Amino acid sequence: MKQKVILGIGTTMLVACSGNAKKATEEPVAETKPNVIIILADDIGYGDLGFNGEKTIRTPNADRLASQGIRFTDAHAVAATSTPSRYSLLTGHYAWRRNDTGIAAGDAGMIIRPEQTTMADMFRDAGYTTGAVGKWHLGLGDTQGSQDWNGFITPGPTDIGFDYSYIMAATGDRVPCVYVENQRIVNLDPNDPIEVSYKEPFPGEPLGKDHPELLTVLKPSLNHGHDMAIVNGVSRIGYMKGGKSALWLDENIADSITYKAVRFIENNKDNPFFLYFATNDIHVPRVPHPRFVGSTTMGARGDAIMEFDWSVGQILETLDRLGLTENTLIVLTSDNGPVVDDGYADRAVELLGEHRPWGDFRGGKYSSFEAGTRVPFLVSWPAQIKPAVSDALVSHIDLFASFAGLLDQSLPGNVAPDSRNQLDAFTGKTVEGRDYIIEQAGSLSVSTAEWKYISPSDGAPYNALTNTEMGNDKEPQLYNLKQDIGEKKNLATENPEKVNELKSVLEKERSK
Repeated sequence: MKQKVILGIGTTMLVACSGNAKKATEEPVAETKPNVIIILADDIGYGDLGFNGEKTIRTPNADRLASQGIRFTDAHAVAATSTPSRYSLLTGHYAWRRNDTGIAAGDAGMIIRPEQTTMADMFRDAGYTTGAVGKWHLGLGDTQGSQDWNGFITPGPTDIGFDYSYIMAATGDRVPCVYVENQRIVNLDPNDPIEVSYKEPFPGEPLGKDHPELLTVLKPSLNHGHDMAIVNGVSRIGYMKGGKSALWLDENIADSITYKAVRFIENNKDNPFFLYFATNDIHVPRVPHPRFVGSTTMGARGDAIMEFDWSVGQILETLDRLGLTENTLIVLTSDNGPVVDDGYADRAVELLGEHRPWGDFRGGKYSSFEAGTRVPFLVSWPAQIKPAVSDALVSHIDLFASFAGLLDQSLPGNVAPDSRNQLDAFTGKTVEGRDYIIEQAGSLSVSTAEWKYISPSDGAPYNALTNTEMGNDKEPQLYNLKQDIGEKKNLATENPEKVNELKSVLEKERSK
């Protein structure tokens, strides 16, 4: 059984005493408790959104959000890949403390276990209606391969705090390519059941590696493994058959999940809500809707960024229309850094031009270097936050405890154990952030506002498939981020005391 959080004494708590209870019209109004929305982009880098200063791109809706809130210049995802990053954000628990939080297969069991208390649990205990919409990639069902894809899939989002869910079963490049609403596959024909395998192909089902002529939308690039089951002219990772009426159409994914996010807001406009809106853009396969094709000169990757920005705009327009903008706290960020070619021949490298998805930083998705986890991050809450730019060192890991602080919730010691209340930093009351953050890629890193230590690793220094410097080295690495933001000069041999200091921080964290 989960250990539930305890509601504390706060400004929004209603108090009724026998004989002198206030009338309902005299009670503190509910709008003092803000709605909260997390908009989590997928694979969007620090330089991919206009508000961070890249002159090659304009994202008017995200930029509008930045203009009315706080833009953070030193904000980090916990990990440089999707699954561990999302796990840590929702649980306040470092994914690297477990050995089963790597990039999840499409048929992975649910990585966040039902007995864990999540951010959604905390909001629900505080009287919020909670929803998860969009990309999931945190597993479903109890164990790998055990899901009842043709029935009620359990455990699922409801078991970890979400009252409503409309999610992609895994991620765009992995089967099954279906939506799951409240733990049942949408539009499934019982006469055409779904079968999924990550071990053996199904006889008679064509595979991308054998039938390139059927890949009418996108073909895989090099040898990324996106050459198995073919769905809507795109070959994926994994094997599946059946469920034809339930398959998504890639170009409609943004429309579908954005519509469901908007409907969730509309349905809960009269009561406080928490919405975890995880978009699919700009993860591969990138197949933007035709109305966005050609909206940039960067091909599918650039056009998918504009599609993401449209989704942001739909959320903002809905809040405006319903009169909810002032008292809605929005966090906009990305799950990890950028990758250009991540397995499909969409000409992303060829058409990139002068655009720098990583901004001034080195590396990208999968990398221990700064671009792996330094991500776009802004917080908007017009009723309480004044527009600003903050250099505070902040991390996704602290959103859980900070929201608990916002709602006067007390967290037991085993809940969100790695999360710290940084509400003052997130709301601009201080420019002081964390003393240090820990980042996960091929190895673990420790960063302060000035220094970064990357622990030794036997991993490959370079990934030729994604054209990414991985940041792996058998020797310790130390960079002065104030003087060398591109992490070009390793200062470890010149500063052994600083290496030992940050190494000790990491060892202390590992021992917890």
